[in-house]
Amino acid sequence: MPKSATQVQVLSFSQVKVGDEWRSQPLQVTEEAVQTFSKLSGDFNLLHRDEEYAKRSIFERRIAHGHLTVSIASGFWSMLFSGKTIAMLEADYRFLAPIFLGDSIVTSARVTEQKRASKYDGGIVKLSLRILTRGDTLAVEGLVTLLLSN
Repeated sequence: MPKSATQVQVLSFSQVKVGDEWRSQPLQVTEEAVQTFSKLSGDFNLLHRDEEYAKRSIFERRIAHGHLTVSIASGFWSMLFSGKTIAMLEADYRFLAPIFLGDSIVTSARVTEQKRASKYDGGIVKLSLRILTRGDTLAVEGLVTLLLSN
């Protein structure tokens, strides 16, 4: 059973093991988040910003940026290892379903691999990530590789 984000303390490399899993509280994708992300990223795609345009698309309404969704989710898993992450080494995501403005997302992170790297007084941890929306719709799945200290 995954631990909720409220049950988690900051974790170091030696405090996690393969199979550990955590689940975030729901976070809403807001209009403000979409507008801010557009400004920060320079992505002003009409699918994200123009309701009339989006109504004529296959989505029939505005969608959040895929990378905005991943950014929101990364805040959750990043805080699990806050102050212990030396670097994010790799990230690979598959976008499977749209996130609409107003949707809430829930992120789960599970340790799938762990390898000691004594040079860094810690090691490499791979996390399998899942972002769910509208109940149990899998919107994004991915794998993130982190270098953590002890």
